[in-house]
Formats: sequence, structure tokens, C-alpha cells
Amino acid sequence: MMPTSSPEHLQTINSLALLCQYFDSIIDLDNDDLLFASSYLRGFIEVAAVEFGDDQQLLCRDLAAIISQQLAAASAELNVEDKTHVDEFWQSISPLFCY
Repeated sequence: MMPTSSPEHLQTINSLALLCQYFDSIIDLDNDDLLFASSYLRGFIEVAAVEFGDDQQLLCRDLAAIISQQLAAASAELNVEDKTHVDEFWQSISPLFCY
């Protein structure tokens, strides 16, 4: 599994704005697989989030459900390795969507 960050750091993320800040910080980790997975997911998250409010919105279960559906529908566009990286990263951040 790709390292994402310390669990304590992730637990402080509860809004779209904070999640985007986390995505921005990933570039500093110098991990190409993580950068790809986070960039790919960020696109899905930001498109789906338009329905839910502004960037201060809380990360909610309904948003996570839409993202999961969209990821499943788009899974054929990724090769097996990239899909694995995206799935692992999504599993690591999806618990943040608990509101």
C-alpha cells in the first residue's frame, strides 16, 4: 500500500478545502504513484462536490457514494497497476467522508 501520511494528519481533514490542501502537499512526498492517484481522485472529487456546496463543505457520505460510483464506472480507463494505486488511495481517504 502506498504511504499517504500519518493517520493523525488525515484525521484533521474534514472539508473539501482541507482535502485539497492535502492533495497539494503530496507533491512534496516525491511519490509518483501517490501523486498520480491523488490527482486522478481529485478530479472526481471536485466534479462530484459541485452538487454539495463550496470548498468549505464537510466531506459527507453522500459525496463519497457518488465518487465511488464514478470511480467504478471509469475503472476501465486505467491499467491494472494504476487502478490499484487509485483504489488503495481512495480506501485510505474515503473514511474522511463521514459527515
